[in-house]
Amino acid sequence: MAKVWIQLLITLNIIHSFSNAKLIKTKQLSYDATPPPLPILPLPTYSQLKWQQREIIMFFHFGVNTFTNSEWGTGLETPSVFNPTGLNTSQWIDVAVQAGISLTILTAKHHDGFCLWPSKYTDHSVISSPWKDGHGDVVQEFVTSAKARGVDVGLYLSPWDRHDGRYGHEKEYNEYYLAQLQELLKRYGNVSEIWFDGAKGTNAPNMSYYFLDWFAMVKELQGSINIFSDAGPDIRWVGNEKGFAGDTCWSIINRTSLSIGSSGIEGYLNTGDPQGTDWLPPECDVSIRPGWFWHNNETAKPLSELLQIYYNSVGRNCVLLLNVPPNSTGLISEIDIQRLTEFRTALNKIFSHNLAHDCLLEASSQRGDNTGNDFEPRNVVDDDPLWTYWAPTEADSKNPWIEIISPNETLKFNVIMIQEAIGLGQRIKQHEIYIDGKKVVSGTTVGYKRLHWLGQDGVTAKRVRIQITESRDLPLISSVGLFYDPYLHPVEELVQRSKS
Repeated sequence: MAKVWIQLLITLNIIHSFSNAKLIKTKQLSYDATPPPLPILPLPTYSQLKWQQREIIMFFHFGVNTFTNSEWGTGLETPSVFNPTGLNTSQWIDVAVQAGISLTILTAKHHDGFCLWPSKYTDHSVISSPWKDGHGDVVQEFVTSAKARGVDVGLYLSPWDRHDGRYGHEKEYNEYYLAQLQELLKRYGNVSEIWFDGAKGTNAPNMSYYFLDWFAMVKELQGSINIFSDAGPDIRWVGNEKGFAGDTCWSIINRTSLSIGSSGIEGYLNTGDPQGTDWLPPECDVSIRPGWFWHNNETAKPLSELLQIYYNSVGRNCVLLLNVPPNSTGLISEIDIQRLTEFRTALNKIFSHNLAHDCLLEASSQRGDNTGNDFEPRNVVDDDPLWTYWAPTEADSKNPWIEIISPNETLKFNVIMIQEAIGLGQRIKQHEIYIDGKKVVSGTTVGYKRLHWLGQDGVTAKRVRIQITESRDLPLISSVGLFYDPYLHPVEELVQRSKS
C-alpha cells in the first residue's frame, strides 16, 4: 500500500511541475506586438492579387482569320476554311508551361462571329467546318489540355459580331450574346478571366451592349472570375496594344470616368489615378508577332524587344498578356517556341539571384519598438512579396529610406527592383534611388513591382538607398532586389515609345 501512495505522490508532483512550467512559459509570452498600419483604400480582391502575381499570361488568337490571312474577318467567311488538321491544344499548353505561364486565354469568338465551340444558337461555328467532320470543339480541347497541366483558363467572346444578323438589333443581339456567354461559363468549368472589349469598325451598325447585365451574369456563374474591359470591373486595358504601361502607373482609377470602347481615355487608362476610388489594375496586351493572328510571312519579335516589353509592363505594375497565335495546322510555330524559350531563359537568369539577399539592410526607422521582426528592413529580401514588409514609423513618413549595404566587395548590377505591399493599398507617389550617395533614379509609382534598368554596362557599388519622397500614406516596401541583366539591348524606337 505504501508503494502505491509513493507512486501516486510522484505522479502528482510531476503533473504539478509540468503545470507550473506551462504557466511560466505562458507568462513569458508577449501580447504587446505592434499591429500593422491601417490599409489605404481601395484594396485588391483575392482574385486580383492572384492574377497580379502571375506577372505573364498568354493569349491564343485562333479562328477563321488564321486561314484567311486576316486580322479582322468580315463575317462572310465560309466555315469550310476552318480545318486545322494537326490541332493539338496540349502542345499549346506545354509551350505555355515551359514559358512559366499559369493562365491562358482563348479567342472563343472573334469579330468575324465564328465560334470555336458548337453553340446551339448559331451554325457559324465548328459545327459547319470540315474539321473533325463538324464534331470538334476547340474550346473543350483547350480547357481539357489546360486542366491536365494545372493551367487556368480564360475566354474572349467578342461583343462585335460581323456575321450574325441580330447585330444592330439591341435586344435580340444582347439576348444572343448573353446566351453564348452562359454556354461558355456553364459548360467548360472554372474560368479565371473573361475578356470584353469595345473594338468596332467605323461602319459597324449602331449597337448598345448591356455590359452591366453581362457582368452580373458572369459573376453569378463564376464567382472568382476576373472581368477584363476598358472599365473593368476587375482588370483594365492599359490603353495600347504595344505592351507598355505609363512611367507612372496606378492600380487605382475612377471607373465612373471610363466607358468601354470610348476614345480619348487611353492616357488615363495608361497611368491610372492616385485619387481613384476603384482597384482596377492594368493588363498589357501585345502579340509576340506583328499581328494578333498567325500569318505565314511574319515572325516572332526579337528577345531584346520582349525584354523591353517586360520591363515596361510587369516592371511598371502590370500583368503582361502575351499573344502567341497557333498556325493553320493548329500548332504553335517553332520560331515562336524558340523565342519563348529564350525569353523564359533570360528572365530566369536575370532574376534568379538577388544580390541584396547577401547584404545588410538598414532603414531610417522601423515601425514598433525595434525588438520584433514584423516590420524590420530584412523583410524586403524574404520570399513573400505581399504580406511581409518594411514599415517606417509614423514620425518618419516624410522621407523614409531603406538602404542595401554590401558588407564586403562591391556589387555589379543594372536592374533595381522595388515592390509594395499592395494588399494594404498602393501608396508610393515618388521615390529616388541613390548609389553610393549619387542620385541615379527619380521615379514615381511602384505598386506590385517596379523595375529600373540602369543601362547595359550597369554600375558597381556598395550602397543602394531607396528613398520615398511622397506617398499617399505610410510607405510599405515588401521586396527590393539588385540584379544583372546581360541580355537587354533596347531598340531605340522602343525606348522612345516607353518615354511617350
